[in-house]
Amino acid sequence: MNILVVDDEQLVRWFLERALKRKGHDVKVVSSVMEALNLIKNENFDLIITDLRMPEENGSILVDKLCEMTNRPKIMVCSAYITPELDVEYQNRGIITLKKPFKLNELDTALNKLTAV
Repeated sequence: MNILVVDDEQLVRWFLERALKRKGHDVKVVSSVMEALNLIKNENFDLIITDLRMPEENGSILVDKLCEMTNRPKIMVCSAYITPELDVEYQNRGIITLKKPFKLNELDTALNKLTAV
């Protein structure tokens, strides 16, 4: 899969990039919603993994823009701020959530859910 990781935390970007590349995925990482939107204009991604709370723009803005796309990529939201209500809302939109901090096996489970869809 061609995956874009959007997270303002360098350690999270590094962890996800390494873990996903070890599984054979092509991975690009950016630290902001604006960088992600610029990349998405020129490149197709199978999966976008995004944080919610970031300094410049909220990751939910990115999620909303992705959901408006005709050929929308799969979306995974990784955040420490996922409430039960938000989790249900995202599930209803076909979005997988992963609450931070998470372990590698939890990431694997979330990826398996996405590929099963």
